[in-house]
Parts: sequence; C-alpha cells; structure tokens
Amino acid sequence: MQDLTKVAAVTGLLNQLREICDSGFALAIHIRYTRPTILYRTYQQAWIDHYSERGFMLSDPVVHWGLTHVGGIKWAELSDQDEQGVLPAAIAHGLHNGWTYAVGPQTSRTIAGVTKSGADFTEAQRAEIIRIVDELHALTDGFEAFAPETQAALLALTAH
Repeated sequence: MQDLTKVAAVTGLLNQLREICDSGFALAIHIRYTRPTILYRTYQQAWIDHYSERGFMLSDPVVHWGLTHVGGIKWAELSDQDEQGVLPAAIAHGLHNGWTYAVGPQTSRTIAGVTKSGADFTEAQRAEIIRIVDELHALTDGFEAFAPETQAALLALTAH
C-alpha cells in the first residue's frame, strides 16, 4: 500500500472508531517492551492528565489484561484486579461502558480501550471495533520500515 494511502486508511479507521466510541478511546498499537509504537487517545485531557499524574499505567487492570490476553473484556469484569482504583476514577471522568480488545502476538500487541455514553456496546459495535482494530494493527505492521515521512504522518495523526 502506498504511503499516502496507508495514512488515509488509518485516518478513516480512527474516524470510524471515534464515531462508535463517543466518550473516547485509547489505542496503543504494536506494543513492544511495554511501549506502543503508535498511541492514539481521544479521552478528555482531564482524564489523560489524571491518569498520567497518578502513574495509572503501571497498575491499570485494563493494560495488564491486554498485555497478557487477546480478545475482548468489559472493564467491569476486571474490577477485582483494580487495587489502585483506576476503573472508578475513569467512571468519575465520564468513561462509561469500558471495553478492551487486544490483538497480536505478545511481542507486538495492540490494545484498544474504548468507552461510550448511553447504553453498553452492542455485539455489532464490538464486532465493528474488532474489525477496525485488527485492520489498524495490520496496516501499521512493519512501521519501522516505513518511509520517515509516513512514520511522522502516522504519529502526527489525532483521532479527534
């Protein structure tokens, strides 16, 4: 796929994900050695700041689950693993109906944490999220070999 086409495809998929996840998402793509190659977040800045200031990534049960599993899980199912109160803090910041989907080998995992207002995600919405995240994971595979301009363009994308 040509570089501009790849950037356009990623942009389109991020926009689709944004439409489903109206209260935000975090998408850590191709995590290697605990660091994502690409990170997209649409959560409110207040939550991003709160999460970062408290070092929640180190204790976030959603992150831990995604690093050790593939598939999907509701955040509520991880509450017994949330000793630091990450999930109640997320809810207090307006992140409801949390669901996580992880794909890829442990050496290059992609994790999506998604939320929406209103009712919980439907099965059809979850299937669409899976399709989008799987496609993003595949499109960005081999990121290190992309032209520097393509890497910069992908890193500069925002999902807002």
